[in-house]
Amino acid sequence: MEIYRRTLERATGADTDIHDLTDDVAAVVSESGVQNGWVMVFTPGSTAGVTTLEYESGCVQDLVRAVEQLAPSDAEYAHNLRWGDGNGYSHVRAALLGPSLTLPVHDGAVAHGTWQQIVLCDFDNRGRTRRVLVEVLGS
Repeated sequence: MEIYRRTLERATGADTDIHDLTDDVAAVVSESGVQNGWVMVFTPGSTAGVTTLEYESGCVQDLVRAVEQLAPSDAEYAHNLRWGDGNGYSHVRAALLGPSLTLPVHDGAVAHGTWQQIVLCDFDNRGRTRRVLVEVLGS
């Protein structure tokens, strides 16, 4: 069984910038021709993560507020003391969220809830271009 792979790219801003990937992931699944299996979404790096969320402004603001409470950007981090780059909070946030998500593929479509979107969260203290690897496995 072969794995169908595609890489998505997103230009992101600083400090918990959240992007909806749902349509792009669905397009990759469609391109793959897989009818039943799995799709894995992964972002390389230690300052971003992938999850699901109802992608609407209220939920996005709530997530931003929640991660700020869990790992405040103005707290003291040993990482900052060692490296001086000021993004210790972004590493902690990414570790809490995780870099990947695996979803089932049923009848050629990603199986997710109506209000459940696939999102990329960039927690770093500077904008960048993020890569998101999408891999589809199945038949």
